[in-house]
Amino acid sequence: MMTKKFFPLAATAIATAIALAGCGADGGSSSAEPSMPGMEHSNNSSSPTAAANHNAADVMFAQMMIPHHVQAVEMSDLILAKQGIPSDITALATRVKAAQAPEIETMTGWLTGWGQSTEAPAGHSMDGMMGADDMTQLEAAQGVEAAKLYLSQMIAHHQGAVAMATTETVDGTDTAAIQLSKDIVSSQKAEIQEMQTLLATL
Repeated sequence: MMTKKFFPLAATAIATAIALAGCGADGGSSSAEPSMPGMEHSNNSSSPTAAANHNAADVMFAQMMIPHHVQAVEMSDLILAKQGIPSDITALATRVKAAQAPEIETMTGWLTGWGQSTEAPAGHSMDGMMGADDMTQLEAAQGVEAAKLYLSQMIAHHQGAVAMATTETVDGTDTAAIQLSKDIVSSQKAEIQEMQTLLATL
């Protein structure tokens, strides 16, 4: 069952996701390229504006979105490690990794520059996060059932990210953070539509 509770993530998982930023698009595979308009995640928000321009909403956005993105990368790694997954779904998972790993690096840089912790505040739930049972189910599933589970989980996960990003767009003050939030809303809404279409075909 999907839950909004925070799924604990090891520090090594975050480090791995950040490392993907430098190699997420390597390998020359065309599957890493967006297949439809609106799928791109902008890389133009890498530099935060002056520290005096950020507020608590910007900090919360980055602190909460980092583990949210890390889990999306983990979910995509799980599906990519399986056999018998339709190629259009593995292409989607590859794009998710390639897009979100650099955003993790960007937001980590913001928090460091702002003198803030890169850890999510204790006791806060995140919309769309999978619980431990959800991740275990995805890890155990195979073939078409795994593909269906990945899509249904990632749709909910993306919907949560859109909600979090929309809050930042309204409440944030840092120009770069607000722009990233808008990019997340645009790109992940497009991916939600794509995933809903893919799910209907399985």
